[in-house]
Amino acid sequence: MDILLAIDQGTSSTRAIGFSAAGDVAAVEQQTFEQIYPGPGWVEHDPEVIWATVMSTSRRLLQRLDETKQVAAVGITNQRETTILWDRRSGAPIYNAIVWQDRRTADRCRQLARDHGDADVSRKTGLRLDPYFSATKIAWILDRVPGAREAAKAGHIAFGTVDSFLIWRLTGGRQHLTDATNASRTALYDIGQGHWDQSLCDMFDVPMSVLPEVRDSAGEFGITDKKILGQSLPIRGVAGDQQAALIGQACFAAGDVKSTYGTGAFLVLNTAQQLIPSKNRLLSTIAYQLNGVATYALEGSILSAGAAVQWLRDGLGLISQASDIEALAASAPDSGGVYLVPAFTGLGAPYWDPDARAAILGLTRASTRSEIARATLDSIAYQTYDLLDAMAADGLRPATLKVDGGMSQNEFFMRRLADILGIPLRRPTNPESTAFGAACLAGLGCGIYRSLADIAALGRSETRFEPSLGLPEREAQIAGWRKALQRVRSTS
Repeated sequence: MDILLAIDQGTSSTRAIGFSAAGDVAAVEQQTFEQIYPGPGWVEHDPEVIWATVMSTSRRLLQRLDETKQVAAVGITNQRETTILWDRRSGAPIYNAIVWQDRRTADRCRQLARDHGDADVSRKTGLRLDPYFSATKIAWILDRVPGAREAAKAGHIAFGTVDSFLIWRLTGGRQHLTDATNASRTALYDIGQGHWDQSLCDMFDVPMSVLPEVRDSAGEFGITDKKILGQSLPIRGVAGDQQAALIGQACFAAGDVKSTYGTGAFLVLNTAQQLIPSKNRLLSTIAYQLNGVATYALEGSILSAGAAVQWLRDGLGLISQASDIEALAASAPDSGGVYLVPAFTGLGAPYWDPDARAAILGLTRASTRSEIARATLDSIAYQTYDLLDAMAADGLRPATLKVDGGMSQNEFFMRRLADILGIPLRRPTNPESTAFGAACLAGLGCGIYRSLADIAALGRSETRFEPSLGLPEREAQIAGWRKALQRVRSTS
């Protein structure tokens, strides 16, 4: 009756989910929180609000478990690249969390590219010189908060992605740790050598004293302070959300690929122990690290997926709740030539254009909210197509795609995605792949699972979506998307 508690700290909500060892969901608690938009392209979170949602969801879940069930271990998965700095003495954040979507350091990235080039960053980290990653966010906070650099030099400031901040808080400030997947998203970690890189820290002007210790994705991450959750629980698994989803989908073989549709969308392809540098503007990253051995992946990142649907709801008022988009989009026989390019905070892979901005193109007097809703969903499918196209150019062409995340429950979107991609989709019946991946790592870390083979052997039922769109029509729609995309690009 052991339960694995997954803390899934995402961009727009926090969830605590209890899983049985067989992978069944025992209980779920969720709490949303507000995004902070201080200026165009800027996105922040209040770290104390994040912490409050983690405490409240975890406590409620623990209270719901009956006396026959005990938590064997905790796994943490988190929004990646989001940057928090706090004072080691008080544990208080010195600035809001700068979210992964944030583009405020675009000028700094351009300056670094002019001064140093991006070859070292790409070769060592598998990433690009882009505001997406943590390094320039860390330096921005240290430079803007009075006294922060001096405090960092004195050893008083700690940096962490969200996982590291939560581990610090959950253990009562005893552990300043992260795992290799989250470290690999900072642009400061040499993923081939497996350590923080001094020359990158010097280039980005980040003191190494602020960085956490890096550990395997499954293992010892401390014990929760009993005063926090009411129980002393071992933290035994940690991974960034997209890597956790890869694990939750059992993508353990080279060539296995999944795409998660949440606030953003992320396509991740397992390349096993082979670190493949992309020639087509994808990222190389660590998929997971076990027993000191890193498994690598190629990744493409879409910055606005569910965020575009949220904009229709909150910005335009076209829908009352996010789920309403399915019926609204399905009510249009086609998009009527309307294309939405959701570059609200720039464009991620494979375009890497932080200065691009969103636009709706092809509007006529006959266009309605239905066509705009359909174009919004189509935009996510088109961006996924561009990522798969880049992977194919790198010599990796998957025959099927595993999908998960909140948007994967939208049947209309799934059918359109299959049509645009021209390959079958496989959607698990249990949509909680990200949280389940964190639970699996915790299970590995505490010995419930002996190997990845044990996790792969867990029963997974799924729904399959087959493409039905003819090739000429698919190519015509993609050509229209490419024209719309070019209209909003800031660079050729």
